[in-house]
Amino acid sequence: MKKILIPTDFSKHAEYALKVAAQIARKNNGEIILLHMLELPHQGSDAVGSGKELPEIMFFKNAAINRLEELMDEDYLDGIKVSEAVLFELAFEGVLKASKINDVDLVVMGSHGASGYKEMFIGSNAEKVVRSSEVPVLIIKKEQENFDVNNFVFASDFSEEIKKPFEKVVEFANKFDATLHLAMINTPNNFKPTSLSEQIMNEFVANFKINKFETHVYNESNVEKGILNFANSVDADLIGMSTHGRKGLSHFFNGSISEDLVNHASRPVITFKI
Repeated sequence: MKKILIPTDFSKHAEYALKVAAQIARKNNGEIILLHMLELPHQGSDAVGSGKELPEIMFFKNAAINRLEELMDEDYLDGIKVSEAVLFELAFEGVLKASKINDVDLVVMGSHGASGYKEMFIGSNAEKVVRSSEVPVLIIKKEQENFDVNNFVFASDFSEEIKKPFEKVVEFANKFDATLHLAMINTPNNFKPTSLSEQIMNEFVANFKINKFETHVYNESNVEKGILNFANSVDADLIGMSTHGRKGLSHFFNGSISEDLVNHASRPVITFKI
């Protein structure tokens, strides 16, 4: 977590994310990259080639840079290396591009979620980033004055494909000296006896060096509800999930529990790409 990317639209939710990123950077001697995207209409993009709207574009770019520099002067960023970037991109595409260009370790985003029609057909930018990002994405929904991760819930089926992203889960938990609560959610459609669930989890973690962890089996009507209720029961500071990054019709029909949590959880959520 040496290099942290923070997309900002200068909203209060984006600042919530920046304040959390500052705390993480300070604890890990890391740096922050502040990113703002200017989304141009198609006709504006054509105009860029002709130069007709260049003064207007430069006006918005300079205004964004000024606001970024004002953010960089905030007291909570004192002593942290902070750089700025402005991209002419769709919000989620700009985040993914900046992540690769700058070789970041973590993306921290603010989000107020999405619901109903918008959630089904459009989705929030945070949801789109979670779906496609190759690096972990931490979603912040409200102000966290002290981002201390004491109880970190990671819900999974603990299959073989989870082992690679789980390395980053363990790294994150150990850096915060958090208790990692490994949760297998039992549902009527995918029920396993408790003894089998515990065996799967114990065999899964055998080759990982986790400072502190507990295993749990939680019964609920569906996985998302189970994760949220279990997180409440242990007063989790953070919920972690791995995501397949489904796209197109596969995503529409199958959905993604990670993306649903990004939209519906009030607690911070961190996702790890499989």
